[in-house]
Amino acid sequence: MLTQHEAAALLTVLSAETEPLESAAAAFGRAFARADCFRVGAALCMLLEDGMLPPRHTLAALYILHSLYKSEAPGVHPFMPFLVGRCAATHASSGSGGEGEASAHERHLLCALLSATPPRELPQRSPAELCAAWGAGAVPPPPLPDLDALRATYAERDARVPEVVRVGISPLVPDGETCSVAPPLTGAQGQQAEPAAGGDGAASSSGSAGGEGLELDERLNLLRLGPPLLRPPPPMLDSREDEALWLYPQPEGSFSLLWDHSMCADNLKGAEVRELMGKAFRGPLVPVQQQQVLAELEGDAKLVYHCGLTPKRLPDLVENNPVIAIEVLLKLMSSSQLTDYFSVLVNMDISLHSMEVVNRLTTAVDLPTEFVHLYISNCISSCESIKDRYMQNRLVRLVCVFLQSLIRNKIINVQDLFIEVQAFCIEFSHIREAAGLFRLLKTLE
Repeated sequence: MLTQHEAAALLTVLSAETEPLESAAAAFGRAFARADCFRVGAALCMLLEDGMLPPRHTLAALYILHSLYKSEAPGVHPFMPFLVGRCAATHASSGSGGEGEASAHERHLLCALLSATPPRELPQRSPAELCAAWGAGAVPPPPLPDLDALRATYAERDARVPEVVRVGISPLVPDGETCSVAPPLTGAQGQQAEPAAGGDGAASSSGSAGGEGLELDERLNLLRLGPPLLRPPPPMLDSREDEALWLYPQPEGSFSLLWDHSMCADNLKGAEVRELMGKAFRGPLVPVQQQQVLAELEGDAKLVYHCGLTPKRLPDLVENNPVIAIEVLLKLMSSSQLTDYFSVLVNMDISLHSMEVVNRLTTAVDLPTEFVHLYISNCISSCESIKDRYMQNRLVRLVCVFLQSLIRNKIINVQDLFIEVQAFCIEFSHIREAAGLFRLLKTLE
């Protein structure tokens, strides 16, 4: 139910014996997310039921269980039945005279938490202080709260759940007549239980499941795993005359193992290209490797769909190997994902390589007009947002050269972006390339 890390965090929270109870509850809230509180609280219930916590840790655990949903009504609090049952059990042990010091401290705390008006100073007290005060008799025990009234608040809620499910009993039970062929179960103390002599299968199974003297309610508690479903393996049946039989070759025969050496082998074309493309995403390829990839793509037009390229990995390919990126995008012009590749290319960081790729694409094929306009707008906004003056001037020069190339090759209609490009040139008029672009605009106007 709990991971090793969660169990360590829970024990750390409970071990702060000198910290106030409200500090323990706050530390619990910091250690676990709100969505995990119920699961961790259920694990706390199991630890308390099995008596696996020291007395002072028990006080902190009970306070945490109560505080997890203290803002909810008692009928909605998921751990209220556990707290009420715990309080009733400790009160019954005190009445029978077999109450220990730890049980008395637990009863004091539960009576205070479940009372209509809990003491205001209780959250500020630490488990060590409470044990010292209650042990010395300085603080009188609080009166027993009205447990019947608390039970009535969640009785209607629990009535909607079947009783066997509430106590953790599985609707599947072992078959007592055939349990003798199953492996023996383990007793409650970790020792293998022996079946009762002279008893039937059901009695021996019941005795071995939980040990002698343990009733079903004592072995199966809240949130426990249900009893295992034991079923013997089916017996082997004798074969019929008309049934197919296995053939057993004679040992003296000569046999050779038939092995398909092509199994698990990569039988797809272009395995070497995919390996080179994987390197191209991580860094530049040497010229020989670039030529090999381009030759393979040219030889098989469908290989571009199996080379490992996705829209998410396109920016890495553009920055490291723009020549390969250009050829791959030209091969993908008929792909249904072309819009996704264009969208990634438009929104990636503006650089010399990305401008080179877009410039080559515009001269090779007719790109959508809205794509080119959006890329130009992205270039202009990138120049305006750079704070470093040197990098800004360098990017402005690249963008101006890129725009002049598009205008001279008549890739774009200047009138569509005239106002935006003119404002860009005026803003960076101190740069020579921007002034040249501005003069080009004036000649076209």
